[in-house]
Amino acid sequence: MFEYTKEILQKVSFDKELFGKELKKAVKWLKYDERKLLMLWCIATFGNQYIDIIHQVFKVK
Repeated sequence: MFEYTKEILQKVSFDKELFGKELKKAVKWLKYDERKLLMLWCIATFGNQYIDIIHQVFKVK
């Protein structure tokens, strides 16, 4: 599921709203350890583009 989520996020990364929606869905589906990995991957991959959404979804301060 984790790899599938990464694929989806890469495919929708052209649209900020869609990216946020898919990221929220993924967080609900994934296990705790996978959520941590996803957060790190999102920051590394999309941190320059969508850091505000990533922080919002993962409740990072």
